[in-house]
Amino acid sequence: MKFTAALLALTVASASAFAPASPAARTSSALSMAQGETSRGAFIQQSLAAAAALTFLPGNANAGWIAGSPEVINPKDAEVDRDILASEAVQKALSNVKNYKSEIEGFASTLASDPQADIGPTIRKEFDFVKIRTDLNTVNSAFEEDTQRGTDRLIRAILQDLTELEVANKQKPGVPRSEIRLNALKGKIAKLCKAFDEYLAFSV
Repeated sequence: MKFTAALLALTVASASAFAPASPAARTSSALSMAQGETSRGAFIQQSLAAAAALTFLPGNANAGWIAGSPEVINPKDAEVDRDILASEAVQKALSNVKNYKSEIEGFASTLASDPQADIGPTIRKEFDFVKIRTDLNTVNSAFEEDTQRGTDRLIRAILQDLTELEVANKQKPGVPRSEIRLNALKGKIAKLCKAFDEYLAFSV
């Protein structure tokens, strides 16, 4: 019964989120879009809500954007346009993607030295969602359509994992990070590193 009630509440909340907005709300939304106001906090909340919804749906215990997905082919079988891959724009984007991965690996070293370190400022400074998505999609342009079906999923995995990392890092002021939260944060870092590795394997 508790699960049913929770699922019903989640369904109602989800339905409300997609209900038609009032004229006043639409006007406010239009003004915000015109001013280019994008809320990183809203993006995080929406991502977490989507993840929560998937968690409660039957048959999704092993769901997720993973390399084991049928659409993510073996990198050895990937169809890559070597001329596009070798282009200046793609090589620059590829270099940026590798740097993102190095930054994530650096977080592991930082936490090893200081378990209470706040990596949030670095995440917000070095990991701009728009730029990361642009770099990943630029590299993606070197892959043929069938390959892109899988790499598109890996791109979404990276963005989702990055969102989860930022959330996992948050800690109440003056409250030390517990061992459980520290291990959870380290797990998010390892997961994100793996996601980058899986994506970069296609550009070798």
